[in-house]
Amino acid sequence: MITEAISPSEELYVFGTGNAAVTHCYNTCFAIRTETYVPDSGSREEFFMVDTGGGNGILGILERMNVSLFHIHHIFITHEHIDHLLGIVWMVRMIGTQMKKGSYEGTLSIYCHDGLVETIKTICRLTLQKKFYDLIGDRILLIPVSDGETREILGYPVTFFDIHSTKARQFGFTFVLKSGKKLTCTGDEPLSELCEPYVRDSFWLLHEAFCLYSEREQFSPYEKHHSTVREACQLAERLHIPNLVLWHTEEKNLSRRKILYTAEGRNYYSGNLFVPDDGEILKL
Repeated sequence: MITEAISPSEELYVFGTGNAAVTHCYNTCFAIRTETYVPDSGSREEFFMVDTGGGNGILGILERMNVSLFHIHHIFITHEHIDHLLGIVWMVRMIGTQMKKGSYEGTLSIYCHDGLVETIKTICRLTLQKKFYDLIGDRILLIPVSDGETREILGYPVTFFDIHSTKARQFGFTFVLKSGKKLTCTGDEPLSELCEPYVRDSFWLLHEAFCLYSEREQFSPYEKHHSTVREACQLAERLHIPNLVLWHTEEKNLSRRKILYTAEGRNYYSGNLFVPDDGEILKL
């Protein structure tokens, strides 16, 4: 009898697309969804979640996108800023509740650089009931990753790297899809030249674009060490990236953001340009 899993399906679930100060969309975070079809067993769905935003808004987003907590067993936190980190308290709280009920199978692995392990533990200790905090180290595992380290997560090789942030220590990653094509997330700052070897040959690049280049004087992206649509698109063009996703943006004109960012980006980038809204799903 054939039992080997076949026909993988991978998608990018966009939970949030905004910067730290947004109020009309959620902070930038996402997940890579994999679905493997197993003969005689149907499909198996899992999510590799990246960042959690700044609060319990993540729970509503997961519900609206039909993402079950029971299918999230791996979360990566890129860095300590509140718009990327604080939602982890709610994930620990809600998954811990299901663990206590006996309805959540296995463990939850939370990956981060070694400087973040104690930060996450401290925040959870100060804000959660002891019964949930005590799950950390038992069924909720805080796993430090180092620069250049590759781990197998959900059967995929994931390589973590230090983005050489000027503000707070931050890691990005590359994720090799079942097709052999590479997806790279560079965090929420412009790509450092030191990290270009990780980005080269990527089929997908996930990159921040704080605002339009034409609105740089209004939003001051460079003072915050962010890039504009122009710089992100020029980078992807220079590195011959076929697919570019732009997010971590301002929110002045959300209803026209996709149109405006795409129009400016087309002047500098010839590949497939995506400017997703919260809740969009991109097929990888």
